[in-house]
Amino acid sequence: MSLSLTIDLNDQDLEHFTSALKAAHKAAADKSQEEIIQAAASLLEGAQKVEMPDFIRGRLERLDDMIAMVRDEGWHLDDEDKQHVLSALVYFADPKDVIPDHVEVLGFLDDAIMIELCVRELRHELDAYDDFCEFREREANKRGVEPSAVGRADWLDGRRDELVERMHARRERDGGGFGLGYGSSSGYGRASYSRAWRPSLFRFR
Repeated sequence: MSLSLTIDLNDQDLEHFTSALKAAHKAAADKSQEEIIQAAASLLEGAQKVEMPDFIRGRLERLDDMIAMVRDEGWHLDDEDKQHVLSALVYFADPKDVIPDHVEVLGFLDDAIMIELCVRELRHELDAYDDFCEFREREANKRGVEPSAVGRADWLDGRRDELVERMHARRERDGGGFGLGYGSSSGYGRASYSRAWRPSLFRFR
């Protein structure tokens, strides 16, 4: 038997997470980019050790995508775009949790909520990256090579540049900087979202 629950967060509830992100930015002021990325990766590693609901697992997959975006040699974000993603990941570099991660079932609930908010904020980045990964996998298969072996390639550059330009245009249209604007989600239920190959750090069972 399964049970479906709907959680509605009002503006006051969401302000808690906005405040938590601001505190995380302050706490991580002296951390390097790699330290921030590794902290987020550690959360994924910890998630492998506990049972969790599918809705949390799905959001952790999107955290995995955010990490992949800044590590993917083929995608090679410039410093400004990379910083935009790191501004989301910095929350996971703060060891303070509303719910300790070792608590079964609910331990990653607060992380899942923050991931959802970050996914909404980075929806254009994630949409562009998903399209890039799908293109790379499709074209790599045509060429008889593994997507994981492609790295940077001339035949990827044109599509990458086109997607980055689209990403910038959409982000500028919606207001620019990272601030938890709570826009539309990205990836969940998207027909074309098929988790094409990317340099993932974690494999969910």
